[in-house]
Amino acid sequence: MNRVSPRSVLALCLGALLPAFLPTFAGAVTPAAATPTPYFPPAGDWARKSPAELGINAAALAAAVQFAQSRETTRALDFSDQEATFGARLGSMPTARARTNGLVIYKGFVVAEFGDTSFVDPTYSVAKSMLATVAGVAVRDDRIAVDEPVARRVNDGGYVAPRNDKVTWKQHLQQETEWQGSLWGKNADFIGREAFGAGERKPRELQAPGSFYEYNDVRINRFALSLLRVFGQPVPEVFQQQVMDPIGASNSWKWVPYHNSYVELNGKQLPSVSGGTRWGGGMWINSWDMARFGYLWLRGGEWRGKRILPASYVKEALSPSAHGPDYGYLWWLNTKGRNLPGLPADAYAALGAGSNTILVSPKHDLVIVWRWHAGNVADFATRVIASLPR
Repeated sequence: MNRVSPRSVLALCLGALLPAFLPTFAGAVTPAAATPTPYFPPAGDWARKSPAELGINAAALAAAVQFAQSRETTRALDFSDQEATFGARLGSMPTARARTNGLVIYKGFVVAEFGDTSFVDPTYSVAKSMLATVAGVAVRDDRIAVDEPVARRVNDGGYVAPRNDKVTWKQHLQQETEWQGSLWGKNADFIGREAFGAGERKPRELQAPGSFYEYNDVRINRFALSLLRVFGQPVPEVFQQQVMDPIGASNSWKWVPYHNSYVELNGKQLPSVSGGTRWGGGMWINSWDMARFGYLWLRGGEWRGKRILPASYVKEALSPSAHGPDYGYLWWLNTKGRNLPGLPADAYAALGAGSNTILVSPKHDLVIVWRWHAGNVADFATRVIASLPR
């Protein structure tokens, strides 16, 4: 007679009993919390949530909005100060602007709105960050590589001079080209009171490309023309087809060229747009579409699973340049805490005259659009952040 050890008996019993208990045990195990899928607003709509639904202090948020509403810009309502400030115009301007207005987007939802957010207005140099986005599409589609000379792809005479032939796409994106020349009747030296108004600059010796930062709209407009060349179509068409349509933007925005900024390509006259509204024209857009644009960047260049911008490009774009004032690829950064005082180091903003602003704070899952205001957008943003749950 074979003997069975007590240990074997126990093993046999457990083997028979465990399958019956496993479903119960499995159901009792709490899996690691999955990252919730971000909300993306459909075209023509954007979901709202009350402060209470998201744990926001409603009174503190209301006080922040009241603060923003009380900080109206001193810019003329009819743009009559345009030429004195920036110089002779090359393009059209509206006859009136909206008053200060804005949106607060927290965790993807609208939690505050004030003023006329549907008013289509020039957004000035916010357009530079939009040009950086078009360049990201060009990188995605292998039309450019940021570290290569622009002259390798663009052969229209703009990069023939010994200085200019060394200019790279990255230097354009970081405003470090030191490109020399004139475009659309404006010189890159910004010399001439009539041409540049209060923005006229004193002559200086140019540095080697890539060694000196200068905020310069003539060079940015040269960059925009170069993007037109590599795409073979106007930048606004690329922006609409590759960026704004996929993120559900309206059709009310328009990127207005100068009267003389047209080039011939394949037998057609195509408009080349600017990176601002310094000399008229530029990006005219409402606050809702600006918020969608900012939200695209908050989500790392992805929208509903569609990769609009390469993740690597977004990371590079939000990294400070060697010589700029905490400046990325045509975005203002805060890695040193100076551009956006009181905000996290990973916050960044698109800034335009007026002021017209898109503020992104990844740490807080927050996008703020604030238009036609006085002061730093951080003055408003820090108050909004103080209302958010800890």
